[in-house]
This record gives sequence, structure tokens and C-alpha cells, in this order.
Amino acid sequence: MALEIRQADQSDRDAVARLLDEAFRTDPVSSWVFPDPEHRAAVHGKFLGVFVDVALAEGRIDYAVDGSAAALWLRVPAGEPEGEDETPAKMRAVADPDNERCELVGRLTGAVHPTAEEHEYLLMIAVAPGRQGEGLGGELMRPVLERCDREGVPAYLEASSERSKGLYERLGWEFTGEAVQLPDGPLMWPMWRKPRG
Repeated sequence: MALEIRQADQSDRDAVARLLDEAFRTDPVSSWVFPDPEHRAAVHGKFLGVFVDVALAEGRIDYAVDGSAAALWLRVPAGEPEGEDETPAKMRAVADPDNERCELVGRLTGAVHPTAEEHEYLLMIAVAPGRQGEGLGGELMRPVLERCDREGVPAYLEASSERSKGLYERLGWEFTGEAVQLPDGPLMWPMWRKPRG
């Protein structure tokens, strides 16, 4: 049975934030940003909720009708961004003001984000923990990647684990060659997907 997908709106905001929180609670990057598991449980959803707000305001969220998966996309124009990206500072302010890692992860990934070509940016994709490994992530991405192929538009993301990097590679993404090293923490892999003709 095909995954039924709809576009999320403001009424889905909290449910999508909860899904991201559950899916990424034990992710290497989230564990680095919030090393204490109890503290992570308290603030992680607020931290990722900022991504939901950005995607609702500036992009789109493809959401499984059954609530099992969500993909947050932004269409990024070519060229250097105008002004400073406020998102990392907002994530810190909203979630954990005394934790500079909240902001640092966004600053480090922002520093390597490609600017030469317009592209679709997969900000985050989440699958409910009990449903991971069923292919829902690939199914959720398929419509956007097919549109990218039709329109000749590349796509970009940062993989936060070896496991997710492997999944993305199977879907045509390639590691850019320059990993993001979080200080005393894990690597993140910027990945680019050229449109398929």
C-alpha cells in the first residue's frame, strides 16, 4: 500500500515537532547537543520545533496521513544568503539559552551549505521509531525528488548518522567530500543529489 502524503499546515505543528523529537531523540547529533538524556527529553522537542516553524513559514512539510513520517523542505535560491541566518540563535533561545551547542550546530552546517545553484534542501526527515526500516522515508521523499528530476533541480541535506548517510546514497545523494566535525562530537555529512535526466 502506498504511503498517503499530504502537506502539513499550522494545525499539524505540534504533532510534527513531537514526531521529530521521537525520531531524533537518540540521534548522534541530538545526543551531542544535549548530552544529558533527561535534559534532552525536556528541551529537544522545543529545539526541533524551530525547524517545523521555519518549514511551515518558508517551505513545505510533506506529512504521512497516518502521522508516521514527515519531511521538511526548503527551496533555496542560488547566491549568498542576504543577512545572517537567525535560525541557529532562535533554536538556542527557544530551547536552551545557556547551551551554545544549540546554536553551533546550525552555524557549522550553514558554513558549508552550497550557494552556487538553486536547490531543494531537505532540512529534516523523520519516521516514527516503531516504523523505521519500512522504506517510509524513501517513499516520502520520492515525489519531491521526482519533481527535482523533472525540473532539473538538485537537492541537498546533511546526514546526521552513518545509517542515514547510507539510505541517502541509495536514493542518489552523494557526500560532498567535506564532513562537518562537531567539536568533541560526531560528524555530519553534507550530501548533494544531482537531478536525474
